[in-house]
Amino acid sequence: MAPLAERMAAIAEAIEIELDRLLPPALGAQARLHEAMRYAVLGGGKRLRPFLVMAGAELFAVPAPRAIRVSVAVELIHGYSLVHDDLPAMDDALTRRGRPSCHRRFDEATAILVGDALQSLAFEVLADPATHPKAAVRCSLVQKLAVAAGSLGMSGGQMIDLEAEGRALGLEQVLELQRLKTGALLEFACEAGALLGDAAAAARAALRAYAADLGLAFQIQDDLLDVTGDAALTGKDLGRDQAAGKATVVGLLGIDGARRRLHDLRVSASRHLDRLDREAAVLREVFEFVISRSN
Repeated sequence: MAPLAERMAAIAEAIEIELDRLLPPALGAQARLHEAMRYAVLGGGKRLRPFLVMAGAELFAVPAPRAIRVSVAVELIHGYSLVHDDLPAMDDALTRRGRPSCHRRFDEATAILVGDALQSLAFEVLADPATHPKAAVRCSLVQKLAVAAGSLGMSGGQMIDLEAEGRALGLEQVLELQRLKTGALLEFACEAGALLGDAAAAARAALRAYAADLGLAFQIQDDLLDVTGDAALTGKDLGRDQAAGKATVVGLLGIDGARRRLHDLRVSASRHLDRLDREAAVLREVFEFVISRSN
């Protein structure tokens, strides 16, 4: 089996090709919007969420074209969230993936419309029969992604995050914030392949539990990079959380304490994967990648 980096690169390329195909060309009266949509989504990012969809789908022998479409839908939602998170009313980020954030490259109004349009396109992709021949499966994917992206998931986590600026949150509150803001979409990505493959409820539950640990680990590593990272490697502004007075796991536990929590999460995630009735070596490798990445 090829190294994880090679497999991730291959899937990222496949996702890039499909995104390029599904995103509208920068033509016509909406050319500026379409150009900005393409700018926001194409040509960057780790494509971790699509990789998790594809890894889960492979466990349950899902045809690759179906998994790629769901992967693209997840990446469209992720892309919309980044564009909106970067807006002046949110995080007011200057850069994203090593280049000007969408609202700085275009303008704020265009960036808002980009997020709206990317979100709509994600559900259009999922609802298409090309994603799965069974309407019930497509409906389940749409419903679960909507929850993951909505007020009880990613959007709700962002709201809590905004209200947390300058407030003294406890550790459990911070963990809940991060579970929603980062973990909800990762959880969908991990379960989506099992949904496509009509996997048993127990397998889906194990993948969701693994994803919960992975999402928290991802955010803790992000927080560590915000404090100890190199802006040239991360491709985005650093120190924003501290400047905004936001509570983080690193701020509450310290750097060493946060790293110990990462170790505990690794052990927990591995135990959840042990509950699957098949080997999930790729997902174990993904966890190691997430907690050791430099961007």
